[in-house]
Amino acid sequence: MSRLNVLLTAAGMEPVSAELSERFSRYWLLLAKWNSKLNLSGIRSEEEVLRRHFVECIFCARQLPSGISTLLDFGSGAGFPGIPIALCRPEIAVTLAESQMKKSAFLREVIRELDVEANIHAGRAEDLSSSFDAVAMRAVDKMNEAVSAAVKLTAPAGILVVLTSKSSEVPERYATLNWSDPVSLPYSNQNVLLTVRMRS
Repeated sequence: MSRLNVLLTAAGMEPVSAELSERFSRYWLLLAKWNSKLNLSGIRSEEEVLRRHFVECIFCARQLPSGISTLLDFGSGAGFPGIPIALCRPEIAVTLAESQMKKSAFLREVIRELDVEANIHAGRAEDLSSSFDAVAMRAVDKMNEAVSAAVKLTAPAGILVVLTSKSSEVPERYATLNWSDPVSLPYSNQNVLLTVRMRS
């Protein structure tokens, strides 16, 4: 995974430690193995996984403000951005919500193999009754409905984090919230990071 640190450095980001690099390496191997059986991600080449999944999610983890204790990865899929956040920000208690049983089984394997401190909710995020200091989502279906549900799961004064494309629209109902200016994600002309702080 020295290639990961090359890409991070080229993007103007600090490299990860040798220990963290090794854990990301094991993550890549698990993703490649399971992707041969399940459609976890349409991105399959190692270079694209490093750029689109690992570097983008490490960037997201580092953009999160301090003081966050809990975070929900809404519709975690193959674990993005939740697992990289758990790896890079171990002080945050991460919950991975994934309703597809095969994908949640993959997440359990990753947590076990990488010794990641994270919880799995094998069901719809909308069914959770607790709220979180931060809710993060990436490449979710039905963005309007997802953001609407995520707002309800974000604690007062909490933060909603959305990794999306410039073409995606913020639901009109929530357009009046104080959304940040889009922050371009590394190695992408289309993907951006949006955040909004909930009103307390």
